[in-house]
Order: sequence, then C-alpha cells, then structure tokens
Amino acid sequence: MTSTPIADLWPALPGGPDARPEAAYRLIQAAVESFAERGFHATTTRDIATAAGMSPAALYIHYPSKAALLAEISRAGHAATLALVRAAAAGEGGPVARMRRLVEEFTAWHARARTVGRVVNYELHALPEDAYAVVAALRLDIEREVSAIIGAGVEAGVFQVAGVRTAARAVTSLGIDVSRWYTDRSSETPEELGRRYGELVLRMLGARVA
Repeated sequence: MTSTPIADLWPALPGGPDARPEAAYRLIQAAVESFAERGFHATTTRDIATAAGMSPAALYIHYPSKAALLAEISRAGHAATLALVRAAAAGEGGPVARMRRLVEEFTAWHARARTVGRVVNYELHALPEDAYAVVAALRLDIEREVSAIIGAGVEAGVFQVAGVRTAARAVTSLGIDVSRWYTDRSSETPEELGRRYGELVLRMLGARVA
C-alpha cells in the first residue's frame, strides 16, 4: 500500500539508539495502513495486531496504545520530511535552483510515501497533546526552511511575493496534498509530478522559468 518501506523512516542500526525489533516494524506498517484506510478513530488495536500477524496482547509489549503508534508514525514521518527539506535547501545554487529542487523532492516523496503522508498530515487531530507539540515543532521547522529560501529569493529580486510565510505554507500544502490523491494509476511518476510542481511553484512565486 505504501511504496516507501516503513523501515526507511525508522532507521534501526545495530546497537543504535533507534534500534527496534522486527515486530515493532510490523506493527508500525500495519498501523500506517490501517489508519490510512479506516482513519485513526475507526481503527482498533485488534485491527492493527491482526494485520501485523500478532495477537492484541502482543501489541502492548511494544506500544501502550494505538495513540502511541500514531505519535511515533507522525514524529518519524515529519522528521524524515524535515531532513529531506534541509538537504534540498542546503544544496548548491541560488534561491530558484534550491526551491525547484526542494519542491521536486518534497512532491515526489509525498507521492511515493503517500500512505505515510496521509496519516502524518491528516490525522494530526488525533494526536495526544504532548505528541502534537513535538510534531508541530517539526512542521514549523519545515516551514522555516521553505520561508528562508523564499525570503532569500525576494531579497535577490527573483521571487515576487507579498507574504513570505503565506507563500511557504502554500508551497508545502501543494506537496502534502499529493499524498491524498496520488495512486499507482496516476498518469505521472512521482519524479515527473515533482518536476511539474517545481515549475508550477516557481511561477507562483513570480520567478522566471526557462
């Protein structure tokens, strides 16, 4: 159901601080697919455990509740997205080149990892308050990275926008929404869609597009 392996979002280096048993990955994968299909509130712990090939009691060995699963999925998904955005923003080139690269990769990620993307972006309301605070901070960091590129472009005279923060939110919203509608039957690959969105965003920001 998701093209990007869940384990890619939860690195498990031998002996590392993020190491997790294989059963935990199975539960995360099952939770992502269940939350995406049914929604958080309609999903039961039994649904998740059954999809993972485990008993409901076995789930509680790794996670105290389905809310804890959602919290980890949301944190890891946003952390992965932030890392992608920071890498694109730190790359070579001026504001136009960096924005194009960021949008292309951000869009393609949300197409490839669309199941994760739907859960982490559209189930925010179900997060416990403390988990929401963590995710909100990550979302703000993403917005700041995008805003910094737009601001640099405005200063350089290559972007023409009235409000940098509003523009940054519009840019990220375009990419995030891809996870809602993209399917295996879509006419464009994630990379092709990324390139089209990159050009679209540059035009939206008032840049000259060759």
